[in-house]
Amino acid sequence: MTSSHGLLFNRQSSVHQILGAGLFADVILWRQKNVTLMILILTLASWLMFERSNYTLLSYVSNVLLLLLTILFLWAKSAQLLNRPTPPIPHLQLSEETINEAATLIHERINTMLSASYDIALGKDPKMFARVAAYLVLISIIGSLTDFRTLCYTGVVAVLTVPVAYERHEEHVDSSIKTGNMKLKQLYRRVDEECIKKVRKWILEKYKLS
Repeated sequence: MTSSHGLLFNRQSSVHQILGAGLFADVILWRQKNVTLMILILTLASWLMFERSNYTLLSYVSNVLLLLLTILFLWAKSAQLLNRPTPPIPHLQLSEETINEAATLIHERINTMLSASYDIALGKDPKMFARVAAYLVLISIIGSLTDFRTLCYTGVVAVLTVPVAYERHEEHVDSSIKTGNMKLKQLYRRVDEECIKKVRKWILEKYKLS
């Protein structure tokens, strides 16, 4: 739900709408609590398991699928021989609406990224260049401190916790960010003015000496 206060970055959409307003957004914002909780528990359990064993993701998935298929196959065969019910396997199928929502979301995000990359490459957006460069430096620092697997698990946990925390405390977070942004601008303006004064003074001194 969109709050009545001024939204950050002058946006007009709620967090739910920004995330696509579909199943993906519902899961991220804990509106499908059972699904979100299951993903979070599986993520934490798999992280603990992989950290304490020599399994890799590929070998683990292969062994689990092999075990599951073997159990179901033997169950189905024994059920046929003993005239028992077959395994209660649900008919899983993604709806066209879900696929379209995911495709639309991915399409929008990729186009936005490509458009921003095009502007950066042509030098049209220096601020975006500085922001992307800062993000890449941050990613490089984080990558040097942890491995890719732990980073993926941390990313999943962050995706399932940060957006919903922001949505629930949106007014407070927006107010704090706006206040901090104003203070940073004031500090930048003060530093900028001092630097300009020093440069101007240095130029005048050099001019007098010459």
